[in-house]
Amino acid sequence: MRSEFYYQGHNREVASHIENYLNAAPDLLSEYTARSPRAVGDALEALIADNFEAFVGKWCQEYSKDFARRAMADLAFTDTEGVYSVIDVKTHREDTQFNMPNLTSVERLARFYESDSNVFSLMMIRYVVQNTKIVVSDVLFYPIEFLDWECLAIGALGWGQIQIRNSKNIRIRERYSRKQWMLEFCAIMEDYYPKEIGKIQKRMERFERIRSYWETKEDIWT
Repeated sequence: MRSEFYYQGHNREVASHIENYLNAAPDLLSEYTARSPRAVGDALEALIADNFEAFVGKWCQEYSKDFARRAMADLAFTDTEGVYSVIDVKTHREDTQFNMPNLTSVERLARFYESDSNVFSLMMIRYVVQNTKIVVSDVLFYPIEFLDWECLAIGALGWGQIQIRNSKNIRIRERYSRKQWMLEFCAIMEDYYPKEIGKIQKRMERFERIRSYWETKEDIWT
């Protein structure tokens, strides 16, 4: 099953509606919260969550916004074709130097994509703050398989975490093949794990040397 919502570009229409809505919203911030990217991010996510069903409109069959903080999604909806999309909302303050957010666990995504009816999507909100006003410069809303691997990385946490290399530079490949993207994913992981094994071996050797040091050291703390 291929999601017509994404492959016909309706996700871009939703992103445009969200950008216009956020820029028309009243000031959400105080003098103090304006200084905090986390506070701004929480405010933007809450605004989107409260109105997302309306943004999706006729495509939305079922919508949910109640997820635990460590869940895969911030929002989720089932469209009229029965495709279930979970959406990870990220925000990027454009006057910051660098931002490399985690998206999801490689193992969790691999299991989630065993079903052709599941989609994991990124929603990236780029913004600046002018006094206490949030000005949104761009909204990206795409399934992860439309993201070029050149702008993604694998972070060393658990099985591995898919990360955005730099939120300032996200490369999109419209209507890209999920099968091809997943094959690229597998090739990247096949290259990644041997490197991690090499790192672990060096760490083991390091602690073998530390153990030898302590085994021969006089116990002066007894």
